[in-house]
Amino acid sequence: MRIAVIGAGGVGGYFGARLAAAGHEVTFVARGAHLEAVRRSGLVVRSPLGDVRTEPASVVASIAELGPADAVLVAVKLWDTEDVARQLRASAVSAAPVLSLQNGVHKDGILREHLTDEQVLGGACFISSFIQEPGVVVHNGTLQRIVLGAHRDGQKRIVEDLSAALRDAGVDTGTSDDVERVIWEKFVFLVGLSATTATVRRPIGVVRAHEETRRLLRDVMTEAVAVARASGVRLDEGFADDRLGFCDTLPAEMTSSMHHDLEQGNRLELPWLSGGVADLADRLGVPAPRNRTVADILAPHVMGRQDAG
Repeated sequence: MRIAVIGAGGVGGYFGARLAAAGHEVTFVARGAHLEAVRRSGLVVRSPLGDVRTEPASVVASIAELGPADAVLVAVKLWDTEDVARQLRASAVSAAPVLSLQNGVHKDGILREHLTDEQVLGGACFISSFIQEPGVVVHNGTLQRIVLGAHRDGQKRIVEDLSAALRDAGVDTGTSDDVERVIWEKFVFLVGLSATTATVRRPIGVVRAHEETRRLLRDVMTEAVAVARASGVRLDEGFADDRLGFCDTLPAEMTSSMHHDLEQGNRLELPWLSGGVADLADRLGVPAPRNRTVADILAPHVMGRQDAG
């Protein structure tokens, strides 16, 4: 398949490199020092599942430089979603199916504001990976899973084709007939992990080991479940306890990308995580005081260190 990957960071870089190593024609869109490093030497992925390196020619600086593609993977930070959607609409891949591997539950709705409903596939990815240095992505652990599904009947063929391509690339891949629920299931966990590790400034092992922070973790996820159910998503009322049990199985040193971004002084996805839960809760009339407090505590850091002082 011809696959365009918008964003060559921890998520897009990892899955795109796996697809390229399996023989698919992958083109990344990257920028800055990362772009220049990939142009010179290709993208290197270091992983316990085996390292891979892409060809140097597999990267461009803008969406406008892309040629036709069979599918587009979007893996940029959430604040760039609207701009990416506008650029896709005006590009050579304007009619291609689009799968967002981004965090949160807002992503597909933002894409649909600028692309057709038929283009936007549903999906969620599960991985811990990040840019270690320009041109190098590091994969933590062995979890690397994508679940995707059709929002509409006409998307089933491309979902099958893309799933097959990912499986051929060695990616743990599944499909779901209720992909909206899958997205929310990930969101509940992600909100809990990001809210607690970022506010406590420590990895999940510390968070779950202390009664007070463990209770915070559960409460943040419980509020997200309540918002999902109020939105019509079929999550069990006790799903937060299920995710709390899952958190107990994670490596103690695991943390969230938001905690990593906070430590690095980078911009945060907070408005679409705990902030997003709190805003949706307000609209739906559902209490979410824990997520609102997390959003308030981290508000001075949302724009990164450039907002300090």
